[in-house]
Amino acid sequence: MSQDGRKRGFPPVVDPDVRVLVLGSLPGDASLAAAQYYGHPRNGFWRLIGAVVGRDLAALPYEQRLSALLAAGVGLWDVHAEAVRPGSLDAAIKDAADNDLTGLVDGLPRLRAVAFNGGAAAKAGTRLLASRADRLALVSLPSSSPAHAAMSFEAKREAWLALRDRL
Repeated sequence: MSQDGRKRGFPPVVDPDVRVLVLGSLPGDASLAAAQYYGHPRNGFWRLIGAVVGRDLAALPYEQRLSALLAAGVGLWDVHAEAVRPGSLDAAIKDAADNDLTGLVDGLPRLRAVAFNGGAAAKAGTRLLASRADRLALVSLPSSSPAHAAMSFEAKREAWLALRDRL
């Protein structure tokens, strides 16, 4: 957390060959402490996206996870660049400053779909990318967060597997 109490996210993980961009809301406390996307050990993201790309990403060191994602055509970023958020719940996000999503997606020539990891990311991201919906699929996915326990991991996995068709 910065001195002004705002939490700041990470730079995008992209290259020109990205076909699917996965957007979260803003990294949680465990991710910020680890300086890694989806750094909470109970967050299902790496297992879910691993099922999509057909590789056990959770077993790899972090930098290799990122490289494997890019090799599969998947990029990562967050809807919000920074915000005030006590704890890690999306519902606690206040005074958010958004990332330049349109600028990023306009610079990704092979991009086919933007997938939102959870409802908060989908709500804000769909608003920010509405002008690009004519050329990009905007896909809402169930949150990979352990806080989203209303859905089983297997049900989440089935929903996430829909991204395979976009790769």
